[in-house]
Amino acid sequence: MDSANIEHSSSDASGSSKGVAAYLASHLREYGLLLALIVIMAFFQIVTEGTLLRAVNVTNLLLQNSYIIIMALGMLVVIVSGNIDLSVGSVMGFVGALAAVMIVNYDISIYATIVVCLIVGGLVGAAQGYWVAYWKIPSFIVTLAGMLVFRGLSLWLLEGQSVGPFPREFQIVANGFVPDIFPAGIGEFFAGIFDARKVNVLALFAGVAAAIIIFWMGSRQRARNKAYGIEDEPSSFFIARNVIVAAALIFITYKLSTFRGLPNVLITMGVLTIIYAFITSSTVIGRRIYALGGNAKAAKLSGIKTERLTFLAFTNMGILAAAAGLVFAARLNTATPKAGFGLELDVIAAVFIGGASMSGGVGTIIGAVVGAFLMGVLNNGMSIMGIGIDYQQMIKGLVLLAAVIFDVYNKQKQG
Repeated sequence: MDSANIEHSSSDASGSSKGVAAYLASHLREYGLLLALIVIMAFFQIVTEGTLLRAVNVTNLLLQNSYIIIMALGMLVVIVSGNIDLSVGSVMGFVGALAAVMIVNYDISIYATIVVCLIVGGLVGAAQGYWVAYWKIPSFIVTLAGMLVFRGLSLWLLEGQSVGPFPREFQIVANGFVPDIFPAGIGEFFAGIFDARKVNVLALFAGVAAAIIIFWMGSRQRARNKAYGIEDEPSSFFIARNVIVAAALIFITYKLSTFRGLPNVLITMGVLTIIYAFITSSTVIGRRIYALGGNAKAAKLSGIKTERLTFLAFTNMGILAAAAGLVFAARLNTATPKAGFGLELDVIAAVFIGGASMSGGVGTIIGAVVGAFLMGVLNNGMSIMGIGIDYQQMIKGLVLLAAVIFDVYNKQKQG
């Protein structure tokens, strides 16, 4: 090979190396978050002597964080729009109390109760969004007032007492599992392979199917980006990321399959995550929300109805807080005056840890979900280790502070 070819090949390798390094530097938050989740899970798996990833604990981890994830989807939209909602924990508790009074005290139909509670949540969000969007009152103040108001309303509605239990039909909203549709013989076959007492084949196949669909959709998006000349992530990153995600999905569904299968609430979370990921990344309204959070004045001058978008963001948050309230009440099988107390902090922390920016305009649904799981693993792992709630709160606070500092540092570095 002559010297010209050697120089050309070396410059290509150097350019490729620089391209990968530049891409990693500009997407450090996303890959760092995934790496942090893996490291934290590995750490707790070791120190808890395998308890963290036992089938029953994986199921509990999903159930315990379901309402956090549901609210994080709405909170991501609110924060991306440049606002914040401090009332979600109180609204969640209030809706759970309303459901308990309607079902337990007045024997109202479960389906009618669910519809009424979701409507009430939407009205609560709309009321708060109205003051923020059209009266320009800071969202911090409006939702802080809402937090106090709905905390008081919960106490008043329940008369300071717990109300329950709920009928079994309502409990399955949070505690039910999807039945296996495959014949028992197939389950016994896989149980023999995995040396397990039983295997829910539907759960096992769902994980494999989800991994295939994610890889297929990612490949289609890469091909589309390439056709339009859009710079995409390096192939090595794409393959590594999808292998990690696929392995995690299959592993989790395998663990679920050896216990009781797919929880109903996991299906709810999955469907909502797909819907909101699509809305925020592939629709006009999603792009407008990011534009609103990035620069509200520029968005308004470009013809975007910023007030309506803000109003809708808070209305959506109210509906999701209501849905989380129903799940929370069904999981506990009772409504208590202190339900939801402090949960708004976990939701906000999950969104910020997941990559959202304090100033708005930045953040992803998947990041918020991963951030919520990271917080959930921290909570669960520390509880298994017997760490007191005082230390747990301090550690979570430090993790949130580190995420915000990292966000500020990145902005200063890019600026």
